[in-house]
Amino acid sequence: MNAVYLDHNATTPVADVVLEAMLPYLRQHYGNAASRQTFGTLALRAIDQAREQVAQAVGVRPVQVIFTSGGTEANNLFVAGAAACLRPSQIGVSAIEHPCIAKPAAALARQGWTCRRIAVDRDGCLDREDLEAALSHQTGIVSVMLANNETGTLQPVARAAERARSQGTVTHTDAVQALGKVPLDFGKLGVDAMTLSAHKIYGPKGAGALIVDKRLQLRPMLLGGGHERGMRSGTLNVPAIVGFGAACELAVARLADMSRRMRALRDRLEAGLQELGAVIFGARAERLPNTTYFALHGIEGETLVVEMDRAGYAVASGAACSSASPEPSATLVAMGVDAELARGAVRVSLGDSTTAAEVEGFLGSLQRTAQRLRGLAAVTA
Repeated sequence: MNAVYLDHNATTPVADVVLEAMLPYLRQHYGNAASRQTFGTLALRAIDQAREQVAQAVGVRPVQVIFTSGGTEANNLFVAGAAACLRPSQIGVSAIEHPCIAKPAAALARQGWTCRRIAVDRDGCLDREDLEAALSHQTGIVSVMLANNETGTLQPVARAAERARSQGTVTHTDAVQALGKVPLDFGKLGVDAMTLSAHKIYGPKGAGALIVDKRLQLRPMLLGGGHERGMRSGTLNVPAIVGFGAACELAVARLADMSRRMRALRDRLEAGLQELGAVIFGARAERLPNTTYFALHGIEGETLVVEMDRAGYAVASGAACSSASPEPSATLVAMGVDAELARGAVRVSLGDSTTAAEVEGFLGSLQRTAQRLRGLAAVTA
């Protein structure tokens, strides 16, 4: 495939160093980490090393890392597990949460909970007044994502967590998109739990983690052999977890350089988009250095994605998990964006292999594609 990949928020290719770390555990060292013989011991040592690597990436102790199959499972484990240890009250989630937080939170209604969506402003940032209003009621749990997967907007999680915890509220952040793009420190965020995923940081799919404060009470979702200190039963996916650890180590090592290079490329991309008359969502907010979410007036986002794919550029019309939905982005609706403009939304997310030449090529192709689509619209009008 010769296409230029510009959808790194959806997933990333596995880095060479990560694949090299994984390969021995797919072939020679294939033991079950729970087995008490040489094969199992080798696998367990690899798991322990990976746990240390993940822990170091976010400034925690290895014992605080619970391995899961990915971000979705970790988010569900937190919501369902924390709620099971509390009396039903209110759960507050930001209006721009990923569905794997929003849906489990809404599902708690069947257990006597109330789900409160906390508003965001037009830039996609958490509304402080609405957070205060949400916390004025009895609130057991609050979850606010650290970086939005569509706009890239960074949220004031530390401030929200400090306010929530002063009320005795259990706090969580989905940091899946933030890891590897901005510095992460679990202690400084002040949350009780945090979600991570391997495949967003050049690691394999099928591995994630829930980082927990030692005081947090959780009820496990998966019962069985008592793996992960009883919090997540099931045979551990050793190759994927090893890859997760290696990816975390890589992410920390190149964070500063990656962030600086991505920001420069994003700034050039957005300057070119503005020359084309694009609306950039969340442009005034602090955002991830690699993410741009934009729309061109009068052009459907899905149409533009298909046409750009034909031109050799892989982008997205929103979050990969909801790409099949004909409805405008729930994130943009929450931001108060007009529905027609929201349907034109396209996300570009840059990665480690993205070059300045590819950004320029994308802009040129986008200009030609937009002119052609508008010309066709004028003919058929």
